[in-house]
Amino acid sequence: MNRENNEIKLRGWIEKGGRVFFRDDLAKLIRDCPEVVPEWLSDCGGEFYLEWNGCHARDYMGIIPGRGDAGIIFCNESENRRIVPDLPQLSVEEAVTESVRLRAECLPPGKKAVVAFSGGVDSALIAKLAGLPCVTVGLKGSHDLKHAEEVACMAGISDVEFIEIDKNEIKPALHKVLGVIPEKTPVEASIAATMYFVTKWAGENGYERVLAGQGADELFGGYARYLETDDIRETLKQDFKSLSRQGMRDQSVAEMNGTYLSCPYLDMRVVRAAQSLPPETLIVNGIRKYPLRVTASAHMPKEAAFYAKKAMQYGSGIWKDIQRQARQYGYKNSVQQYLEHLIV
Repeated sequence: MNRENNEIKLRGWIEKGGRVFFRDDLAKLIRDCPEVVPEWLSDCGGEFYLEWNGCHARDYMGIIPGRGDAGIIFCNESENRRIVPDLPQLSVEEAVTESVRLRAECLPPGKKAVVAFSGGVDSALIAKLAGLPCVTVGLKGSHDLKHAEEVACMAGISDVEFIEIDKNEIKPALHKVLGVIPEKTPVEASIAATMYFVTKWAGENGYERVLAGQGADELFGGYARYLETDDIRETLKQDFKSLSRQGMRDQSVAEMNGTYLSCPYLDMRVVRAAQSLPPETLIVNGIRKYPLRVTASAHMPKEAAFYAKKAMQYGSGIWKDIQRQARQYGYKNSVQQYLEHLIV
């Protein structure tokens, strides 16, 4: 491998004009025309962290961790220019279909992808469109294992591994995730622990890319609080801002297992499609994420598309077991104190 190619570091993938680029694709451009790379990169999409010749950049949404702020190109540690993907305005169905296709079909040679499948509409739609292997994790008898199996059967999703988590593995997993996640609260730790088991299985089975449903709740109004807020537009806006923090948590855990999360709902096509919808159309007759469910119902039975699932830390049974552990160690009324005990 030549010296110039050795200087390139790319995690993830870059998209421009409908074409996907990987590390080897960029080598010639960087070698032959290094001065044009920042301008070339300024309207690219994808999920990436790129370093080359004293410069570095992350994708617009900051999906892939790395140096510098999301969506900004730095050269010699100074801001060079911003990245704003040049992508068409699409309908929700068109946007989701294309974003999933890119993540399912466009992989570097020798790399594999898997879908984190919990049975909810977010992951079920990704799984159905991607046609990739899927993995579901949960304690024996948990809601997610039961419901994911039902939805897989209804939707014709056949390649699913159902992984039962051993209760004895949860405490060691908590130790590990508490060492890397930014905020060590009970909710953050329980989500991170669930993600740990998903990405651990993926890494052990040769999958580098894990397609996940992050962002769907914040874009399409999936949380219960959207039923109660007096200003759904502002609530959506604030929740959308929190995605960067969630991404740091999830990618930190995934990285421990040699994987990274790929997020179809955070593709700029989907973000633009969702944010172009009037906020009041996201919830219809108390049904949250209504436009996404309508899209999903074109690809699976309505019963599966409109099922209201528990959050993954609850559905997997992990949160309940963390509470059990806290009581066992004498922290009956404070899971937070139990976590602090584990950190010491």
